[in-house]
Amino acid sequence: MASKTFYIETFGCQMNVHDSEKVAGALLQRGYARVEAPDAADLVFYNTCSIRDKAEQKVFQRLQQFKRGANGKVFAVLGCVAQQEGEKIFERAPHVSLVAGSASYARLPELLARIEAGERRVTGLSLDTDETFETPLTRRDHPHRAYLTIIEGCDKSCAYCVVPFTRGPERSRASASILQEARELAEQGYTEIQLLGQNVNSYRDPSPAGWNFAQLLRQVARVPGIRRVRFTTSHPRDFGRDIVEAIDENPVLCNHVHLPVQSGSSLVLARMQRLYTREEYLRRIEWLKQSPRQIAISTDIIVGFPGETEEDFQDTLRLLDQVEYDSIFSFKYSPRPNTAALALGDAVPDEEKQRRLLMVQEKQRAIQIRRHAALIGSVAEVLVEGRNQALGQWIGRTAQHRILNFTHPDKSASLLGAYLPVLVTRSGPNSLVGEAVTGAVV
Repeated sequence: MASKTFYIETFGCQMNVHDSEKVAGALLQRGYARVEAPDAADLVFYNTCSIRDKAEQKVFQRLQQFKRGANGKVFAVLGCVAQQEGEKIFERAPHVSLVAGSASYARLPELLARIEAGERRVTGLSLDTDETFETPLTRRDHPHRAYLTIIEGCDKSCAYCVVPFTRGPERSRASASILQEARELAEQGYTEIQLLGQNVNSYRDPSPAGWNFAQLLRQVARVPGIRRVRFTTSHPRDFGRDIVEAIDENPVLCNHVHLPVQSGSSLVLARMQRLYTREEYLRRIEWLKQSPRQIAISTDIIVGFPGETEEDFQDTLRLLDQVEYDSIFSFKYSPRPNTAALALGDAVPDEEKQRRLLMVQEKQRAIQIRRHAALIGSVAEVLVEGRNQALGQWIGRTAQHRILNFTHPDKSASLLGAYLPVLVTRSGPNSLVGEAVTGAVV
C-alpha cells in the first residue's frame, strides 16, 4: 500500500520555516511521504503568518482554490492565523479539518490520529509553555544551515503586533538543550546555525546556569564543527553592548545584525509602544558601527502607522541616510486583530502609505547600490548554497548575509557546502558578483 502523502506551504518568517521543518519531520516519522504539489497530496498544510494582512489573505485564497473538488483531502491550517482565528477558520473554510498553533506541533501525531479515527474538526490551540520546545524529529530543508529555536513568544506589547496573541508569552529554552542540539547538528554535518526567536536577544536561560543572550552566543560559537552562527530577530530594547562584544571576540559569530527600528520618529515609536526612542536606537547603531568587524545592519520599517505625519515620515528618511542600512524590509501598516493600534485614530490613507513606501524603497535602493559598489575589489568568504546553471555561476552567501554569485575556474568542481574566498568584481542593488580566489577551499 502506498504511503499517504503531504504537502506543506509556508508563509512568513524563519520561525515559520523552521516550524514547517518540525511538522515535516513529524509526518515523515508517521510514514507520510512529502510531495511538491497540493494536488498530489492526501494531507495539505498551510503554515501561516498573520503579521501582515496580505499574507493572511493569501492563505484563504489557497483554501478557496479547493473549496470544491477536494477529493477526500485533509486540510490543515497551522501557525499564527490558526492561533489568531481559531475555530472561526472552520466557518470560513468548512473543508479544513485541523487548526493548530505553533505550541501544539509536539502533539501533531495525536491530532492527526484523531482525524484518521473519524473526527471532522480538530484543534490544537493551547499556548502551554511546557510543550513549546518538545519538538519531534525535524526534517531539515537546507543541507548546510540549520535553524534552532531558543525562545518563543513575546512579552512586549507593540501596538501593531499580533505575536503576543499568536505565539504567547516569552519562554526561553534551557541552555543545555540548545547546546545539545547544536552539537547534534554539527555531528550531522551542518556548519551554520541560525538562532531563532521573536525577540531572540531577550533570551534568559531558565536553568541554573542563568546565561543571558550574549553568554549563550559565546557558548554556541564554541561548538566544534560550527563555522557560522547567526541570530534573528533582535529587539532594540534588549540589545546590549555585550552582544557586540561577543561578535567582536569570535569570528564564528556572523558580523550581521537585524535590528528592527520600525520608524525614525520618536513620536511614532511611542505610539507604537516600542519602548525606545530614536536616540536610544541610534546609540545601539553606534555600538555596531564601532565594531572592527564591520557589522552589516538590516532593519524593518513600517510606513503609515496611525498618526504618522509628513515630518514623522521625513524622520524615517533621515534615519536611512544616517544609518545607511545594508538592507531593509519595508511595509505599509495594516491593522491586525487584537492589537492596541486598532483604537488609534488619524489613519493614513492607503495611497499616502504607498507613496511613502516607494520613497523608502527608492532611497534604500540608492544606499545599497552605493554600499555594494564600495565592496568591489574586496575578498569575502562565502558558504556555497546553490548553482545557477543558466549563468554558469555558483550562489554563495557571506557572513554579512550578502548574496555573492561567482564563477569558478574548475567547471567540474562540486562546491555545495564549501567555504570559499571570492573576489568581488561587480555589484548591483541586491547582490554581488565575483570570481573564486583559485586554489582555496577553506
